[in-house]
Amino acid sequence: MNIIQIVVDSLRQDHVGAYGNSWIKTPNLDKFAKQAAKFTNAYPEALPTIPIRTQLTTGNRTLPYRPWQPLMSTDRTAANILGDYGYTTALITDTYHMMKPNMNFHSGFSVYRWIRGQETDAWESAPHSRNLKDYINEDWPPRAKDMTEQYLKNIEEWKSEEDTFPARVFSEATRWLERSARTRQPFFLWVDSFDPHEPWNPPDSYLKLYADPNYKGKKFIHPPYGKTDWMTEAELKHIRALYAGEVTLVDRWLGVLLDKIEKLGLYEDTLVLLMADHGHPIGDHGWVMKHDHQMYSELLKVPFMIRHPKGLGAGKTFDALLQFHDVLPTYLAALGRPQDGEGMHGKSFLPVLEGKTTEHRPYATMAYHSSAHACVRDKRHSFVLRPRDWGEDELYDLIEDPKERKNRIKEKPEVAKELSSKLPGWYGLRNPRAKIDHLQLKFEIADTPVK
Repeated sequence: MNIIQIVVDSLRQDHVGAYGNSWIKTPNLDKFAKQAAKFTNAYPEALPTIPIRTQLTTGNRTLPYRPWQPLMSTDRTAANILGDYGYTTALITDTYHMMKPNMNFHSGFSVYRWIRGQETDAWESAPHSRNLKDYINEDWPPRAKDMTEQYLKNIEEWKSEEDTFPARVFSEATRWLERSARTRQPFFLWVDSFDPHEPWNPPDSYLKLYADPNYKGKKFIHPPYGKTDWMTEAELKHIRALYAGEVTLVDRWLGVLLDKIEKLGLYEDTLVLLMADHGHPIGDHGWVMKHDHQMYSELLKVPFMIRHPKGLGAGKTFDALLQFHDVLPTYLAALGRPQDGEGMHGKSFLPVLEGKTTEHRPYATMAYHSSAHACVRDKRHSFVLRPRDWGEDELYDLIEDPKERKNRIKEKPEVAKELSSKLPGWYGLRNPRAKIDHLQLKFEIADTPVK
């Protein structure tokens, strides 16, 4: 059995048609969802980009001991394990954080191909021909201006849609498959697309699908991380249109790869996982870009679909709770080698696909490394732990209030107490800002009160 793992960065679950979106065009994602097992509660463990890739490649948690850091020589990775099975392993990506010096995410792969130039990748130094003032406000912090400046340098020579990053990443993966499919050696292909991560710069034909034709303002392709109160309503709406255009652009070129997989007959003996690493806040709770305190569904909920060559779970929707460190153990179980996942923090969710159970984890926990903000969820509720100087903790009913607008912490204290009891004590003890008195709920249940 071959394995193809497709990761797209910063794709919100609620921006995909197969997950209920009615206004963004994602025909290829939607087509794949009909052929695959679709999960609605698959969550990262530690965020953002690099910790999540570490979870995927090692099958292990990264909290609390693995911050944003390189892979280590002692890490046993998917590429290492599958290479020992005789697999050809390939990594194709424009996620430039993975390819920075000494990050080591190419370690163990038979081949790896970097697509350079995303965001602030130090790729081009020559001046660009655009007017930077069309993309920024003068009062932005220097870093936000510099990020936009570098990106504009990197894309200066683009002439057509084929030059965009999704086109290049998925086309390169398609070319690799065409050649590799001629051999009988099994393969593991990891395709990692940085888009629809910012900067959001879709071709005009995609932007026109969603933007107000009368908008005359600036094109904020990479707004500064922070609150959205500095934007006008029209500017925020345009930023959302830019993001939507990126989503459809990614879908279009993802479709090229998925069509090639089908035409080569690879679905017959290939397991294909299609997922995002996390979502992206765009003003939903008054903030834009990813922050450690935005422990809401716009950041945490992602599309997650897996197509098994035997059709396990095909066309069905599962609400079982998964976390990303469960992915590698599931691959190993599907290959008949579950024992090689022993010792990993993750556990195979193959029994869910096989219809042997409808449950996997009772809850999921999420946070940024060293952050005092943390989230624990079951299928119904989301509890958000806040540091002492932030305000009260939060509890949301994800069924009645999917946009997480009404804090039910005072209405349902017993639910908050139960969920908070699942948070490890180090969420509070490691950080002096954390409200240890709230975490005391956990220890009260265990009859070991915190002093």
